[in-house]
Amino acid sequence: MNVPMTHFFNRPVRVLIVDDSPSMRAVLGKILGSDPCIEVVGAAPDPHVARTLIKQLNPDVLTLDVEMPGMNGIEFLEKLMRLRPMPVVMCSSLTARDTDIAIEAMRLGAVECIAKPAGGPQAMRRDAHLLCDTVKAAARSTIRRIDHHMRHVAPQGPRPDPDKVIAIGASTGGVEALFSLLTNLPAQIPPTLVVQHMPGAFTANFAARLNNFCPMNVVHASDGQPIEAGTVYIAPGTDTHMELRGGRGGRIRLSKGDPVSGHRPSVDKLFQSCVDLRDAAVGIIMTGMGSDGAEGLAAMRKAGATTLGQDEASCVIYGMPKAAKVRGAVTQEHSLSALPKAILRACGALQGVN
Repeated sequence: MNVPMTHFFNRPVRVLIVDDSPSMRAVLGKILGSDPCIEVVGAAPDPHVARTLIKQLNPDVLTLDVEMPGMNGIEFLEKLMRLRPMPVVMCSSLTARDTDIAIEAMRLGAVECIAKPAGGPQAMRRDAHLLCDTVKAAARSTIRRIDHHMRHVAPQGPRPDPDKVIAIGASTGGVEALFSLLTNLPAQIPPTLVVQHMPGAFTANFAARLNNFCPMNVVHASDGQPIEAGTVYIAPGTDTHMELRGGRGGRIRLSKGDPVSGHRPSVDKLFQSCVDLRDAAVGIIMTGMGSDGAEGLAAMRKAGATTLGQDEASCVIYGMPKAAKVRGAVTQEHSLSALPKAILRACGALQGVN
């Protein structure tokens, strides 16, 4: 049985640093140790030492480099998330340069990928602040044991109504969750628009990686692109909002503008653009910090759309779905594994199936 492990703290977050560079271990240790809410309990030069220290020290969070001798960080992460799942923050210069590696790390269950602190004093202060905030957020996450070699099989049943439109919003933990969700949906799903909070440099590769794994066509959305059944559109993370214009037979609109709910692209902006579809729309809010999407999902529900939320037990961070639920925006909550069938029922398939 996969039992979720949720961390709640009335003490400093205990962190183990894993990096083959002695100087970088010292830098990370100094940064993290300067935060009164964080305690650095140890440091390891490679995964083999890290494995021993994890057993001895039982840290709350691991910071993990990618390039290390013997076993690289991605290989270690995959083994760790199968055998002893825990919150992991990938901290590597490589994840900043190679987005495929960063996306693979998040697919395997890393809470976040950030670059190692570098640059002048101002850049170092910014990076140090980000590192500490990311580690503390990771400590509040729920980590599940997942078999990434498990064969995904889409539910069988009548073809979903092609006149529906699906809109999905996700943030922290969303990469892993979207891989799980979309690989368990059939190829001919209704047009599906996705806003996943992630750096702009990552979204094109994220769409390409999903396209390689998923039965449907997954594309990096472009301005003016018509929406079609059997296609998932990933919002570019290039400081543009993604909206649907013209309803079911309409097109993608990418636009500049101020951040909405603190984000650009914003889930709220996407959901608001689907309100006019009324009961032809299905809105889904998934794992993530903050409240982006709650207001837009509430508007969708008021207009007659089916609105689904990922439940607390299966979220890495139960922030966005909780905010939507508190607002009364969620029609039903489901576990990540149950969401595919719930979506298909909302789209006219699997009628009568539990």
